[in-house]
Amino acid sequence: MKRRPLLLGTIAAAVAAVLWAKPKDRGENHSPYFEDMSTALDTRGQAKPTLVIDRSRLLANVATLRKHLQGRFDYRVVVKSLPSLPLLQEIMAAADTQRLMLFHQPFINRVAAQVPAADVLLGKPMPVAAAANFYREFEGGAFDPARQLRWLLDTPRRAQQYAALAAELQQPMRACIEIDVGLHRGGVQNDADLIALLDIIGNSPWLSFAGFMGYEPHIAKVPGDPIGHRDKAMASYAHYIEVAQSHLGADWPGDVLLNAGGSPTYQYYNEGEFPFNELAAGSCLVKPTDFDLPSLADHRPASYIATPVLKTMDAVQIPGINLGPLQGWWNPNQARSFFTYGGWWKARPESPAGLVNNALYGRSTNQEMLNGSRNIDLEADDWIFLRPTQSEFVFLQFGDIAVYENGRITDSWPVFTESSA
Repeated sequence: MKRRPLLLGTIAAAVAAVLWAKPKDRGENHSPYFEDMSTALDTRGQAKPTLVIDRSRLLANVATLRKHLQGRFDYRVVVKSLPSLPLLQEIMAAADTQRLMLFHQPFINRVAAQVPAADVLLGKPMPVAAAANFYREFEGGAFDPARQLRWLLDTPRRAQQYAALAAELQQPMRACIEIDVGLHRGGVQNDADLIALLDIIGNSPWLSFAGFMGYEPHIAKVPGDPIGHRDKAMASYAHYIEVAQSHLGADWPGDVLLNAGGSPTYQYYNEGEFPFNELAAGSCLVKPTDFDLPSLADHRPASYIATPVLKTMDAVQIPGINLGPLQGWWNPNQARSFFTYGGWWKARPESPAGLVNNALYGRSTNQEMLNGSRNIDLEADDWIFLRPTQSEFVFLQFGDIAVYENGRITDSWPVFTESSA
């Protein structure tokens, strides 16, 4: 073969490879769903970054969860993923539960004051000083901490601290024990520590053993068969129950609480017999992007960050060495620039489709640059929607939640604050 045709063929192949790798234009304008949401926000007079919850989708997700539980397990709402009292009350009514899992001392006080029928389990072991602060700030009322609040203990040392606090306050305190069933983020990992914890609790006239919490989100995420990981975790759970029952004998509580699960894993228990009697979940009801998992395929996104467009440019300009034109040539999704009110949240652009961050320009919490194709017709004062990657903490950054339903913003739900008042 002559060298010239061979060279031309090589060049043609290289050009074809480059063109094949060139990003495709993914830009679109808002779908009717987000057009309607934009109109609803404008009608409401919103003009700042806003957390929006679609109430119809939220309630549909609650119904989906209940369909999977089928009444086989009690359901506990994970509050850190849904940190708003009206939001919780909406879910509690739809799910027919008073059970809450809490992770922050000021929020425990808020729930005790405003949801007096709540049954509260701590979702993580708290410093004993946080427990002391709860009782110091607790103002009484219908909520009875001795009956409705279960603290979480993970080590003999922490159990001794809580026993001392309970004695000092002369306050009866119920305690669940955190057991490690494979996550390896703390909790009891051997029989000796479990027995030591049970003995400390049993020897205290103020503490009482109330059950276990065995959190196992790893079974949906680590490599391998999730059902195999589930069975291994449940074997560990059953072992610790057997050890505790053998050690306590008649002192094993008749109303023992055996908590497990989470949003990524709760559907792995649709069928079969398992050692726990209660499942916890929260994020699946609003479905941030971190929960786009096969195990949650029948849940729908129900939460969005809506933020106004402040400025638009029909180009991408990078300070210094301006590679913006080159970026726009290579990637049609970097042809235009949109600067938003705020930014750099734990979130991903959702609508209009095809918006991307610009790594060269950088991120901003004040005016975030997003790039898009020329197919996107956004102008100043229009809305951009992002999906949170998680709901915990993110929901607390925007003030009151805008509740969207049937094309309107129908309510405003305040979120929890650090104040327990």
